[in-house]
Formats: sequence, C-alpha cells, structure tokens
Amino acid sequence: MPEEKTDSQELGEMSFLDHLEEFRWRLIKSLIGIVIGAIIAGIFIDYIMNDFLLAPARKTQPPLELINLKPYGQLVLYMEVILVCGVIISIPNIFYQLWRFIEPGLLPHERRYISSIVVFSSFCFLGGIAFAYFIMLPTALKFFAAFGTQEIVNNIAVNEYFSFVISVMLTAGIVFELPMVSFFLSKLGILTPVFMKKYRKHAIVLILLLAGLLTPSPDITSQLLLGVPLLILYEISILISKSSQPKRD
Repeated sequence: MPEEKTDSQELGEMSFLDHLEEFRWRLIKSLIGIVIGAIIAGIFIDYIMNDFLLAPARKTQPPLELINLKPYGQLVLYMEVILVCGVIISIPNIFYQLWRFIEPGLLPHERRYISSIVVFSSFCFLGGIAFAYFIMLPTALKFFAAFGTQEIVNNIAVNEYFSFVISVMLTAGIVFELPMVSFFLSKLGILTPVFMKKYRKHAIVLILLLAGLLTPSPDITSQLLLGVPLLILYEISILISKSSQPKRD
C-alpha cells in the first residue's frame, strides 16, 4: 500500500527565496488591482467628489465652506481621492492576494475557507467605511459646524476636509476588521475565547479609550458611536474565536 502523506508533505516545502517570489507576485497583483480600481474611480471622479465626499459638508447647519488655497490644490486632491478610492475598490483583491500568500502555511482542510474569509474581510472593511460615512461623519461635522462663536467663519481648506473624511473612513474600516483578526489569531492558537472573556472588563476600558482617541470630535456622542460597535465586535470576536479554535487530540 502507498505510504500516506502527512500534512507537511501535502503542503510542500517552500524556501526563503520561494516565499519572496510568491510575495512579489502577490504584491504585483495587488498593485494591478489598485490601478484598475483607480481607473474606475477616475471615470466616476466627478460623482465621487460632488455627490459622495462633498455631501456631508453640504448637510451641516450651517453648511461648511470649503476653499482651495493652492493653484494646483484641486489637481493633487483629485489624484489623492482617485488613489484612495482605487485601494477601497480593490480591497477584495488585496485580501484575496494576502490570504493566497498565507495559504501554503494552512492545512488542507483550512484552505477551503479562503473564499469565505476574503468575502467576510471585505464585508467588514466596507461595513466600517459605510458606518463612518453615514453615522460618524455627519455627527462629527455637525459638531464642528455648530461649535464656537458665530463671529468666526469656518472657511475650511478643502484638502484638510478630505484628509479628515478619508482618515475617518479608513480608520473605521480597519477597526471593523477586529473579528477577522480574532479569527486569524485563534487559528494560530495565540488567542482563546477564555482569555477574551477573562479580560473583558479590561477590553471595555481599552475600547472606550481607543474610541476617544480615534473619534475626530471630543464629544461623548461621537465616542459612543464608535465605542458601542467596537464592544459589539468584541463580543462577536469571542464567538468567532470559540468556533475557530484548532482541534487538538
């Protein structure tokens, strides 16, 4: 009878140079996806700027006045927005290339979950961006527009406005990846649900502190808008960690 192959034999051995070559190709494919996403964003850039990114500023009371302070300011701004949108559009491809790079280190029965992981990771990231755009940004901009004396007109540099909007959305997208981080660390055996339950009270304090640091405005409402979803994500991460613990003999 033929000798049964072990998991390590099935996975095969990859040298350091093989890993570098694999990483290089995954990076190239990720960059190609970003370029394609940037081209798509460039086609719809007027819609993205006028109907999407500028919309929160128009909805504040009073509306925020945005000004351009440099001759080439709008050109640089458009290029930055196109690049960031290209990254966001290509997020599924970036996650896919990342997990394909990690795939050789996974067991055969774990590889079949890669597609689900890519979809779930993309959903979490895009869900965080949507949460920031529809909930966090309107609340924060409303606070900024109404704060202070009426004797001072809020003429905001347009590049500062877009930096603020994009940073808030990307931060929320990264924060919403907490369940996926929990899954990955649990698969490696680094994180356990027992550990997360034991230090739940410490985690709550850290989450509230993190929400205070990440929220753009100092009011308690904005901090709770980020803190409460983080607490919910933490509880979800406990369930994910429990279900993804490696089975032991």
